[in-house]
Amino acid sequence: MMKEYNFKKAKRGAVFPQKGKTRITMYIDNDVLEEFRTLADNAGYGYQTMINKALKQYLSKVKKPLDETVLRQVIREELKRAAP
Repeated sequence: MMKEYNFKKAKRGAVFPQKGKTRITMYIDNDVLEEFRTLADNAGYGYQTMINKALKQYLSKVKKPLDETVLRQVIREELKRAAP
């Protein structure tokens, strides 16, 4: 063991950061949390994973705004289907 260590280039945070995920702190109603914990126990995986999955499902069902890019994509897809 060294007598002194140099921490000038040290960084705060996780030793092994996970790609594609960010640690956050949030408040959830107790009854909602307990329901997710119960469901997750029955499913055989963690409640945080289940909450993440539920949020992804919700976001996939939310309608995206119909802007020019989306409209052009829909027209292209429909033209491809209609072409002989």
